[in-house]
Amino acid sequence: MITRTMTFRLAAIVSAVASSAAIFTAAPAVAEPPACTDVEVIFARGTGEPPGIGRVGQAFVDALTPQLGGRTVGSYGVVYPASYDFLTAAEGANDAAARIESMSASCPDTRLVLGGYSQGAAAVDMLAGIPPLGNKIGDIGSAPPLPAAYDSSIAAVAVFGNPSTKFSIPITSSVFSGRAIDLCTDGDPICSRGRNPFAHSDYVSAGMPDQAATYVAGLV
Repeated sequence: MITRTMTFRLAAIVSAVASSAAIFTAAPAVAEPPACTDVEVIFARGTGEPPGIGRVGQAFVDALTPQLGGRTVGSYGVVYPASYDFLTAAEGANDAAARIESMSASCPDTRLVLGGYSQGAAAVDMLAGIPPLGNKIGDIGSAPPLPAAYDSSIAAVAVFGNPSTKFSIPITSSVFSGRAIDLCTDGDPICSRGRNPFAHSDYVSAGMPDQAATYVAGLV
């Protein structure tokens, strides 16, 4: 039998729980600013790789870090689907641009390194003003170039297996000229006229992240 005392106690408990829930839900979420390291690598992974900076991106960061004399190095994996629908590269370009803008405002002394592999390299191309193949900047599947105000924020650029290089439009001939390296393994059909499909997954074993790291270390 439920007595009047029990009813009052139950009501008190329900009221206390409701009040606690109100306290927890009332507090607005506060976005934390990005951590400020000496150098940050903003890297767009290749098609089909899991979220993060990908295998090539990680090898690049691992090779770059010991060459920077103890300076702190952070990494940011560009957020985009990296699916087999190549139109998603534009999403990667837009996310990378947003990260550059955020870091420029919150961490102005951090040296930013922009990088990408395969479809991720295509995303970086768009920021350099190189449109996706067969399109123009502004078309569906494209993203606008990085605003000129943030161009000077980029200390160096490193791309691997870049599709536009196959058509003689390397990122080294873009606005990033003089601070960019564009690497293609021998026979990679994605970035050259080669016909070796296995070459496109051979960047780490070919030592190209190390080569890029040495180049970038001289700029940051």
